[in-house]
Amino acid sequence: MKEFQVNGVTLKCYPLTAAQRIHNYSVMHCPYHQLLNIGTGLYIQLDVDFNLLKESIYECYERFESMRLRFLEDTDGTVYQYLVPFEERDIEFRDFSHWKEEDAHDEMRRWTAVPFKRFHSPMSQIVMIKLPNDYNGIYMKVNHLTMDSSSIITFFRDVLEIYCSKCYDYPAPKPMHSYIKALEKDLAYEAGSAAQKKDAEFWMNEITKSEPMYTDFNGMGRLLTQRRENNNPDQRSAKVTSISPEASISVYQLEKEPSERLIKFCEENRVPVVCLLLMGLRTVLSKFNNDEKDVSIKSCVARRGTLLEKRSGGTRIHFFPIRTILEPECTFLEGIRAIQEEQNRLFRHANYDPIAHTYQRVRHWKLNSGESYESISLTYQPMTMRQDSEDIPNIPYKSMWYTNGVAAQPLYLTVMHRVEDNGLNFNFEYRKDAVTNYEMEYLYYYLCRVLFRGIENSSRTIGEILEMI
Repeated sequence: MKEFQVNGVTLKCYPLTAAQRIHNYSVMHCPYHQLLNIGTGLYIQLDVDFNLLKESIYECYERFESMRLRFLEDTDGTVYQYLVPFEERDIEFRDFSHWKEEDAHDEMRRWTAVPFKRFHSPMSQIVMIKLPNDYNGIYMKVNHLTMDSSSIITFFRDVLEIYCSKCYDYPAPKPMHSYIKALEKDLAYEAGSAAQKKDAEFWMNEITKSEPMYTDFNGMGRLLTQRRENNNPDQRSAKVTSISPEASISVYQLEKEPSERLIKFCEENRVPVVCLLLMGLRTVLSKFNNDEKDVSIKSCVARRGTLLEKRSGGTRIHFFPIRTILEPECTFLEGIRAIQEEQNRLFRHANYDPIAHTYQRVRHWKLNSGESYESISLTYQPMTMRQDSEDIPNIPYKSMWYTNGVAAQPLYLTVMHRVEDNGLNFNFEYRKDAVTNYEMEYLYYYLCRVLFRGIENSSRTIGEILEMI
C-alpha cells in the first residue's frame, strides 16, 4: 500500500491483485481498450418508478466499494487502485419504448464498445432504460478490473432488492462486505505467505509432470500445419494468437426440458454441472483431434468460497488448465468423476497467480510466444439460476450480455441460466479471424450430442460415444 495525493487529498492506494493483473496485462498488449468492458442489462416487465430506481442505484454505489474504484499510474508505470468516498454522477435515462427492441440492444452494444478513461476516472456507467413491451430496467457497463460476472449479478440483485424494499415493503438486503478487506487479504497472500509458497510448489510439480497435448476446436489442422512449418513432428503446443482482436458472440439456447435433464442428471449423480460441461467439451475436442486421450481446457475459478468473497464485489476470477487423460474404456460417468476429482485437487491451490503459472509453464516447456495447450476456456455461472426468493416479487424479467467487439482469447464459452425458465444459454465469444459462425454451430451441435448420449446411459464408454457421434 502507498499513499498518493489525488486532487489535493492523501489517499491509500493498493497494488493490483493477481486477478486484476490478468486483465491489465491484456489491455496493455491490446490497442482496443474496450477489451475490458462488460456490458449487461436487467429489465423487468413492470411500470418502474425511475426516481426510486435512481435512489436505489445510488444506495448500491455506497454499498459496493468496487463500483467506486479508480486507478492511477505511478512514475515507474505501476498501476494502483483507490476508492472515492461517493459517486455524484447523474444516472442517465433513455426511452427506447418506441424502438424495435433489437435496435435498442444494438445501441447498447455500441455503448459497450466505448472504452473508459484508464486513470482517475469512473469505471462504470449506468443508464436507466425503457424497452418495448413494458420492460424497464438498467443497462450497466463496467471495467473488468473492478467487477466480474459474480459481482455484476450481485449488484443487479442488490439494486432490485433495494427497489422492492422501497416500493413493496419487502425486506432490505443484507449489508455488503468490504472490498478493501478482501483486497488486503489477497495482497497478504501474495506477499510471500506460506500458502503462496505451498501453491507455487504444487503448480510447479503439475507443470513438470509431462507435456500436455494441444487439441483444437477446429480439428488437427492448426497443430499439423505448425508441426510442418517448424519441422517438428512431435510438437505438442500450438500458437493460438490472432491477427485481429475483433470479436463477436454467438448464443445458443438449449430448451427448458433438455436443460432440466442435464441438471437432473447432475443432481442424481451428485456431480457439479461444470464437470458435466467439461466432460462434454473434452470429448468433443477428443473427437475433433483423432480421438486424442490427452485433453486440456482452461477453466474458470470464481474464488468466492467465503461470505467476504461472495459479497465484496471486485474481480476474483482465476483461470487454470484442467487436463484429463482418459482411456476409451472409461465410462461417461467415470470421466465426470475423474474431472471432479481433478478440479477439486487443483482448486485448492487456485489463489496462485495464473500469469506466474503461465510464464513458468512457457519457460519449462520452452514454448514460443503465443503458444498454448488449450484452445478454449469455459465458465459456468450458477449464480444466474433463477430461484424463488421472498425478497423479490415474482416479476417477469430478462437479462442481456452485450459484446464489446473485441476478445482476448480465440474462443471463450460461458454457460448461464436464462432468467425466464432456467434453461441453459451457451454464449460463445470468439475472435472472428479464428472462428466462424458455422464452426460455432458445429461445435455446439457436437457438444449437445455428447452430453445427451452420455446422460441417457452414463455407463457408455468414451470410445462408444465417440463412435456414436
